[in-house]
Amino acid sequence: LSDQIKFDNKDMNDEKANKAASEEAKATAEGDLEATLAELKSAQKALETARTSCMQSAADHEESMASRSEELKALAEAEKILKETSEGAVSQTYSFVQVASSMNSRADLARSEVLTMVRRLAKQQHSAALA
Repeated sequence: LSDQIKFDNKDMNDEKANKAASEEAKATAEGDLEATLAELKSAQKALETARTSCMQSAADHEESMASRSEELKALAEAEKILKETSEGAVSQTYSFVQVASSMNSRADLARSEVLTMVRRLAKQQHSAALA
């Protein structure tokens, strides 16, 4: 009987040691769980921030692409208008050298004055047709 009590006490001490080890492991696991949950919450917050930032960047990119497309269309239209309005200027040569004077009468002088006025008007109106 005393041997039985001795073995039962040993088993009880072993069980108490196992229980204490299990409680310690449980406490450690609960601490790890809390730390993991805190990291998860932080990671989810970072993910949401990254997602918001990414969406804003995508929207900004789309806006800049649309703006760029509009600018390119406006530049193409401006180039077309410039080519149309300066078509006559390409074939015309400009020089400050007077080769000869052909003004022999008052009519020649009047024609010259009219021509000068029309050229001045063409320059003011930026009109290739009048030039």
